[in-house]
Amino acid sequence: MDYRNANLEEAPRCLECGDEIVYGRSDKKFCSDECRNRHHNHHHRACRQYKRMVTTILDRNYDILDELVRSGIDAIWVADAIALGYNPAYVTSYRKHGKRSMCHCYDICYVTTDNRMTSISKIQNLSLPLQVADKEGRSDEQ
Repeated sequence: MDYRNANLEEAPRCLECGDEIVYGRSDKKFCSDECRNRHHNHHHRACRQYKRMVTTILDRNYDILDELVRSGIDAIWVADAIALGYNPAYVTSYRKHGKRSMCHCYDICYVTTDNRMTSISKIQNLSLPLQVADKEGRSDEQ
């Protein structure tokens, strides 16, 4: 074995700051807890931002649909809904039936075709009885 080349192996580098990792396990990825936390926070920031954006769009869609329901409007052209700020690409549930689609935005449902939203209404009686389980796993039915 050639001992001269044994020390030429490069030391691992921190994934966050790029500094050499001079101690610890050979498969260590970060030089410190601070770098590890910073790396994971940066890594997950985009996911959190995307979730926040989708929630904001769904909330706006819900507010628009809710105002239509409260106003007694049960049909609207898609172009008019978009003009109000509605984004048809974001729904909480979608089911295709031939040329029509049944969409939900939380508890509001509607039927949509290529250019029209119809049957806009709130779903009634969404409350379900909750069952609370005790420590042994038995449910407490009321």
